[in-house]
Amino acid sequence: MGINTALAWEVPTHDMMRRMDIHSAIFIKGIVGPDTALKISFPQIAFIGRSNVGKSTFINTLTQQKNLARTSNFPGRTQEINLFLINGNTHFLDLPGYGFAKVAQEQKSTFQDRIAWYLFESEYTPKWVVLIVDANIGPTPQDLEMYDELKRFRHKVLVIANKIDKIKKAKLHAHLASITDKIEDRVIPFSSEKKIGIKDVRTILFS
Repeated sequence: MGINTALAWEVPTHDMMRRMDIHSAIFIKGIVGPDTALKISFPQIAFIGRSNVGKSTFINTLTQQKNLARTSNFPGRTQEINLFLINGNTHFLDLPGYGFAKVAQEQKSTFQDRIAWYLFESEYTPKWVVLIVDANIGPTPQDLEMYDELKRFRHKVLVIANKIDKIKKAKLHAHLASITDKIEDRVIPFSSEKKIGIKDVRTILFS
């Protein structure tokens, strides 16, 4: 597969640009299973990724709220499915990370159960599942396993190649190619540090 980061869009109108902006983002609650909050008929966008891939920072950057999603250097900080209300009409769901190296086996099992319940067992069908991978490391076996499961369950997947600011420019193309060779869906290069990719991600999620 070739590099598939390019986007083909109509020229956005003022109304389209307005929809793509994030005007408000509010934490609703942490959930661990079926919940009445999820029965509200708002589109759901789920965020998933390996522990410490920068998922919370990604959500904060996307919403332009520094402390909306809690960030930590300690793996397993996101222990519940954190539910956010975006623009009063969309739900973001920050799922626990996977691939923990420093948490107890019992915690790993609990986190994996919550991920599996929402993505593969529940009645809910997210509008998008945003899979965040480390652009420098590339997709790990666990990333690819998650991606394959998401595709098997016919989820719409957007893959984020995160932390591209950590890669030297001369090597960036090769790093992105190593990701797109393994992924059949669109891959968006992203950097919270350099504010790269924000508009592209919003355009896809809210169009």
